[in-house]
Amino acid sequence: MSDKIELLSMGLDEIRLWLKSHGFESYRAKQLIGWLVSGAKFSEMRNLPSNLIEFLCENALEEPVKIIKSLVSKKDGTEKYLFSLADGSCVEGVLMPYRHGNTLCISTQVGCNMGCKFCASTLGGKLRNLSAGEMLGQVVSVNRLHGSKTVQNVVMMGSGEPLDNYGNVLKFIRLICAGEGLNISQRRITLSTCGLVDKIKSLADEGLSITLSISLHAPNDAIRQSLMPIAKVHSVKDIINACKHYISLTHRRVSFEYALIKGVNDSQEQAEELCQILRGFQCHVNLITLNAVEETGYLGSDRITANKFFDYLNERNIAVSMRRTMGEDIQGACGQLRNEFIKGGGQN
Repeated sequence: MSDKIELLSMGLDEIRLWLKSHGFESYRAKQLIGWLVSGAKFSEMRNLPSNLIEFLCENALEEPVKIIKSLVSKKDGTEKYLFSLADGSCVEGVLMPYRHGNTLCISTQVGCNMGCKFCASTLGGKLRNLSAGEMLGQVVSVNRLHGSKTVQNVVMMGSGEPLDNYGNVLKFIRLICAGEGLNISQRRITLSTCGLVDKIKSLADEGLSITLSISLHAPNDAIRQSLMPIAKVHSVKDIINACKHYISLTHRRVSFEYALIKGVNDSQEQAEELCQILRGFQCHVNLITLNAVEETGYLGSDRITANKFFDYLNERNIAVSMRRTMGEDIQGACGQLRNEFIKGGGQN
């Protein structure tokens, strides 16, 4: 890892102090941040003096995150990115076009320790946490590729468990929402967790207005434990209670992600169980058929089964939507592109 400073991980006051401590005017900090979040190289920062440009080249990382591979779906326009980090690690991101704006799915860790049986990103375990700047850098690099303001919504649903990287994730949220930065509304940011109950409760106390999304994927502990090791630590009941606490403090609706897996969690009986545990509080169910990963052996439910599951919830007044399966032709599932890269001799 380079010993150069990662400016994208620093807020306005931090950069002011850093510049001032090295003899530069503190007002340059706001100019510098404007360039950094645009993805500019140091040589392109035209309103900064030459001595500051030279200092930045010697002491700061110019591009902490670089796009080294991109794939574009011919089916739906989804774009998959492989990002390279300063230490040679790599993570993934996915840009998805929706009617309400482009959404970028970012990673929060290199790999993942949660061990979910259907997910490719956990196959090699977690190598390390991403810094706030490395998360922000994924957004910046996509905006630079396509032009300013390409990314309008951000979901932390890529590789890693965001609440297992709590401090850096919180800083990322504050940085990306800062007025001098990209100024993305907190309401356009979604944090997805497999259900770390204590951290959900802590998040409720942070005073944020982001959307909390729970990777539920099962209506009971028996099925969930077979799919997600974390379910042996936190029961479905504990997660539901933590979500109710979150809603009571934030007044924000919680979303439940439910990947329909053939023969595992997609029966009418399981739909009824799901209705029972979710009835009566402010939530939304986001159904999606599993994007199959060869190494896991799991398959997504067929269209007829998925539609029956959707209809069952909808007819019982559970707020539900069926998310499109996107990027199937470009290794769209979480972790697939990175794993393919590593198999081919690339670094982690």
